[in-house]
Amino acid sequence: MKSRTHLLVSPEWVGQTVALAEGKAEVRLTTRPEMVADDRGLVHGGFTFGLADYAAMLAVNDPHVVLGAAEVRFLAPVTFGETLLARAEIVEGSGKKRIVKCTVSTDRLVFEGIFSCFVLTGHVLDG
Repeated sequence: MKSRTHLLVSPEWVGQTVALAEGKAEVRLTTRPEMVADDRGLVHGGFTFGLADYAAMLAVNDPHVVLGAAEVRFLAPVTFGETLLARAEIVEGSGKKRIVKCTVSTDRLVFEGIFSCFVLTGHVLDG
């Protein structure tokens, strides 16, 4: 299956797609020095969230998908050099709304969330 969404995002920042199927996606990201928040190598949680968000968008895989809301839990810290794997799957869908469950793990579970995604009729910037 080919990606139909978020075609211009950089895999260095949101991850590389490793699996894509109907309603499911897996994305891998190796953390970079620019993601580090302190002198102990802690990676800012926004990068973990961004990876999960990208995986959720790929699971929906529509050119006009947008994130409407997210309920997430950060379960463990991430440090520089770790490779993260996000797994996303649509668990509910009706009309324009898709509920996507996503986890991010290394050798342990570091993040889990439920993303409320919406498939619009056109580009979000078109008003």
